Amino acid sequence: MINLSSLMRLAAGVFAVGLAVSPQAAAPTMPRATPDAVGLASQTLQEATAQLRQLVADHVIAGAVAGVARHGKLVYVEPVGLQDLATRVPMQERTLFRIYSMTKSVTAVAVMMLHEKGQVSLDDPVEKFLPEFAHVMVQPDTSAPARKPTRSVTVRDLMLHTSGLSHRSSDLYRRLGVRSRVDTLPLFVAKIARAPLMEDPGTVFRYSESSSVLGRIVEVVSGKPFDVFLKERVFDPLEMRDTSFWVAPDAASRLATVYKPNAEGGLLPIETEVTPFTEKPALLEGAVGLVSTAPDYLRFCQMLLNKGELGGARLLKAETVAMMTTNGLSPEVLRSRGGTQGWGLINANIQMSPTSTTVDEYSWDGTAGTIFWVDPHREMITVLMMQIQPTNPLGIRQRFKGLVDKAVVQ
Repeated sequence: MINLSSLMRLAAGVFAVGLAVSPQAAAPTMPRATPDAVGLASQTLQEATAQLRQLVADHVIAGAVAGVARHGKLVYVEPVGLQDLATRVPMQERTLFRIYSMTKSVTAVAVMMLHEKGQVSLDDPVEKFLPEFAHVMVQPDTSAPARKPTRSVTVRDLMLHTSGLSHRSSDLYRRLGVRSRVDTLPLFVAKIARAPLMEDPGTVFRYSESSSVLGRIVEVVSGKPFDVFLKERVFDPLEMRDTSFWVAPDAASRLATVYKPNAEGGLLPIETEVTPFTEKPALLEGAVGLVSTAPDYLRFCQMLLNKGELGGARLLKAETVAMMTTNGLSPEVLRSRGGTQGWGLINANIQMSPTSTTVDEYSWDGTAGTIFWVDPHREMITVLMMQIQPTNPLGIRQRFKGLVDKAVVQ
């Protein structure tokens, strides 16, 4: 006879696997069409594929998966090369990639879902949800003592990276031991709050750990672990079945290996984390934690391009997405980034026209080689996923995107 405790352990195991990437169900794809049917030149896209294959042949990358969607149709998805050079497993459409900072855009959507419900205001001080931030200090000059900031850090500051927080790789955070994947999210946030801000909130764009703090706010406001909230409110409605914070054992064969160049002109496998992505981490990072696939992330981007809806599932209002994908930086901070390189609440670069504030495109990347672009005017999405460090050898991203742009004929 199975007793109650055995049933509870069984249920917990099933639940844990359910929050990881699992291959049990075939992942849905977007409606498909030929490139020519949506105004893209097939021959030029074939050139883009040939370019990626040459990079594989030249041992610049082990492989890649690239996808392009236009007018809501998936028109190009190409796996090239290998997931792993030792096992010779080929890349496939559903190969899993560590997407690192592309996680931030997903976290931003989660926050704005709570914002729409009136549970979080962008101008709320962070200490309203995380009391430890009431005592945060600022130390722009390490030769001077820390002092109180001129104002509280707000949710908007976290989303725009004007919070004064620093990056996980900064000397300050490394010295203070701020980030470890064996820490829980509450502990991680407590460590961040104990470290001094780099500058007063709202004054400087500094790419940082803000999105992981936002993930903790989502937990506090929703009353659910961050991974559970994302699964129930984002991934399940969008049918992103291959996106999670870790890869279950029965899906590990689809996880691509990360490589770096070696001295002989080849590629050397590397581990990017002490806790690998094949193990459930204690730390659920809204800044860098997710694994995903090209088709899954295309679905996420299509939801944004559709102004908050995909396949009958509405995550956000159209006006919310419009606000998220518009530059949110002040004129002073925007000028410091060159004037045409804005930043949106969606946690992505906002590329604006030099002569106006019109959004031409928004995009962001991940430190292990992934990147996305969303072009609202041409109703087009481009995703390129690799696992390589440094992240963009020989300007692969720009070269690939240049050919995709060249393929637009109408």
